[in-house]
Amino acid sequence: MANAVNWFEIPAANFDRASKFYSTVLDKQLAINEIMGIQMAMLPAENNGVGGAICTGEGHVPSQEGSTIYLNGGEDLSDPLSRVESAGGKVLLPKTKITDEIGFFAVFLDSEGNKVAFHSPS
Repeated sequence: MANAVNWFEIPAANFDRASKFYSTVLDKQLAINEIMGIQMAMLPAENNGVGGAICTGEGHVPSQEGSTIYLNGGEDLSDPLSRVESAGGKVLLPKTKITDEIGFFAVFLDSEGNKVAFHSPS
């Protein structure tokens, strides 16, 4: 097993708003698909890396409770974190150092009310 995680889904009550939020924060275009009746905006993943999507459909209910997904914040998570509030989210915990070896993290609420985090080495 190369990764403990091989796919994740972030629920959205308003698919267009959520897709725009993540596209703005990550500064990437998201591919839109419908699979098995679920609308999906695919988050960036390279070279068969762990992927995920913003999803709207039955069983996809936004929440601050439960698991926290840590998105790749690039070299410095300050960049995507700086776009969270202007895109309709809220920073809950600013950029915080974990250790020199592990790097930094920050926690935010997305446009749908999901608690999500960023991680970066610097």
